[in-house]
Amino acid sequence: MPRSPIPLSVLDLAPVTSGSTAADALRNTRELARLADRSGYNRYWLAEHHNMAGIASAATAVVIGHVAAHTRRIRVGAGGIMLPNHAPLVIAEQFGTLEALFPGRIDLGLGRAPGTDQTTARALRRNLGNSDETFPQDVLELQSYFKPAQPGQKVQAVPGAGLEVPIWLLGSSLFSAELAAHLGLPFAFASHFAPRFLLRAVDLYRSRFRPSAALERPYVMVGANAIAADTDDEARLLFSSLRNRFAGIARGDRGLLQPPEPDEEQGWTPAERRYADEATACSAVGSVDTVRRGLERLIAETGADELIVTAQIFDHATRCRSFEILAEAWELASA
Repeated sequence: MPRSPIPLSVLDLAPVTSGSTAADALRNTRELARLADRSGYNRYWLAEHHNMAGIASAATAVVIGHVAAHTRRIRVGAGGIMLPNHAPLVIAEQFGTLEALFPGRIDLGLGRAPGTDQTTARALRRNLGNSDETFPQDVLELQSYFKPAQPGQKVQAVPGAGLEVPIWLLGSSLFSAELAAHLGLPFAFASHFAPRFLLRAVDLYRSRFRPSAALERPYVMVGANAIAADTDDEARLLFSSLRNRFAGIARGDRGLLQPPEPDEEQGWTPAERRYADEATACSAVGSVDTVRRGLERLIAETGADELIVTAQIFDHATRCRSFEILAEAWELASA
């Protein structure tokens, strides 16, 4: 079996499961990151979400620092920071600090969604602007803080100025794909929960890409759910926790991750089933061979330069085992 030509990375949503706490979730994140570091995964990203009982990574930069301190070689970053929630200078200082502490290992992925509901977004931002209008300018301002400081420059990011922190744009629509192409930045698509526009966004990004000082040619990372187990049946059972989560979101429930259920669709409405099906369409679930084939199909469809996978699995030890099986399937080189 030939080794895959593209890197494989991890997206961790720091899930808080039923019967556990956020502290448990963060300990699990540390343990999974160390496993990913040993197993040869390329990156370990965490996402900014707010007011969600089932996700513990709201203070994303803090968790990134914790993960980076307990790993050795893997790149650690944000997938992503929801930039409209923050002043660009604050993010430049946070990630400049992380880069100063862990040089050459920090990534900064940026999104334009709030990462929460509108009521919580108001609590975060105080004043809600139009992100379609403000996001591009905020990205440019953030980039400027990482450039070497000039004589007489009145506002500097310290740490931050002169540090090479790679900036990515993240998205689930065409907007960020076009902006990433215009700015010459790497692009990551959130197809692990919103795959509808995946192929159109990737095509748009590549066709309109402009080389920049940051990137000479387009670079696409595609997100997917990947749940691996000893058998296909076992993996499909584990997958039911994630499908239940999406069915819950469809009815307004954003609670804790629940144990797997063999008949998880019993009692679902057609709308809930449709939402769960659409949200999880970009998933590879099964044994070693099944998962590998599923991810290989995704690469063939998208021409992805890198895959970033997430696994919402209720039991932490089983979740770790899933990433071990996936590393074996992908023939990652252990560190």
